[in-house]
Amino acid sequence: MLLWLADYLAQYYSVFQVFKYLTFRGILGVMTSLGICLVFGPYMIKRLNYHQIGQSIRSDGPESHLSKSGTPTMGGALILVAIILSTLLWGDLSNKYVWVVLLVTVVFGAVGWVDDYRKVIEKNSRGLPAKWKYFWQSVAGLGAAIFLYTQATTPAETQLFLPFFKDFAWELGIFYIVLTYFVIVGSSNAVNLTDGLDGLAIMPTVLVGGALGVIAYITGNVEFSRYLLVPYIAGTGELLIICGSIAGAGLGFLWFNTYPAQVFMGDVGALALGAALGAIAVITRHEVVYFIMGGVFVMETVSVILQVASFKLTGRRIFRMAPIHHHFELKGWPEPRVIVRFWIITVMLVLFGLATMKLR
Repeated sequence: MLLWLADYLAQYYSVFQVFKYLTFRGILGVMTSLGICLVFGPYMIKRLNYHQIGQSIRSDGPESHLSKSGTPTMGGALILVAIILSTLLWGDLSNKYVWVVLLVTVVFGAVGWVDDYRKVIEKNSRGLPAKWKYFWQSVAGLGAAIFLYTQATTPAETQLFLPFFKDFAWELGIFYIVLTYFVIVGSSNAVNLTDGLDGLAIMPTVLVGGALGVIAYITGNVEFSRYLLVPYIAGTGELLIICGSIAGAGLGFLWFNTYPAQVFMGDVGALALGAALGAIAVITRHEVVYFIMGGVFVMETVSVILQVASFKLTGRRIFRMAPIHHHFELKGWPEPRVIVRFWIITVMLVLFGLATMKLR
């Protein structure tokens, strides 16, 4: 929005030329979304407390979590507002990729909001039934996948690339839709599973989102993509604005979500953020690198799958409790220790993921 205004003013005042630089607008995106969360966070928490929109805690979970009952939830709505406003202000609104990611974020956020609303406001412990939650996630995931597939103009946009192999480019064809669908929907639910401790999910989201911003900038730049031997996809650089907004909003929310949390983001935030990261990964053709960088999300999801499969097949549990962060809690790790160690793991995985761009 402001980019159009800056383009117009640049005809008369050269200082406005600076807004044409992606990196500058990316920084503004971080600062804007961060500022929105920091300024409106206290008001949001106050309103949530006033309306008694508090988190219900599972009775079969770790005993240390019982004290969190009543902590305001659905705070993820503020994250989404910050991301959307920041992107609309500083992004190029003629870019199709920007709109794809924004729409995916909004739809998945709406699904999460309905689920939270039913649990917290209507006191329905089931929330949105799983079949309907998965149905609407599938509609949004397939919609984005089909749109991206039909709008592809170059082979690179529908090929699968692997780190460490500079000449590997497998044409997916119609399977691109399948892969995109599973990445977006899977990523959404993986982040949601991770969101079980104070700040556990939001910091990895910030780190991975920031790294995807770097990747988006590189894949959208002819010179950088050629130098690093990664696919060049015109227009993906603009996703840096969204990634910056995700990072800024995440840091702003972490100010209130850090242990002991004053507010939880709920499904409205976790489902939307996971879907946004997944969509950015497939658009930039770095799904495998995203799989590496989001290793904590993957680990949490796999722990649940293994736990359920083991119990159904053998009647025994592999972990004391799933997702795996609860397993470590029940082993005696204090909650802050689990959180920070998972953050450290994410930092290492993100650095490794970025390093793969050079190791080709």
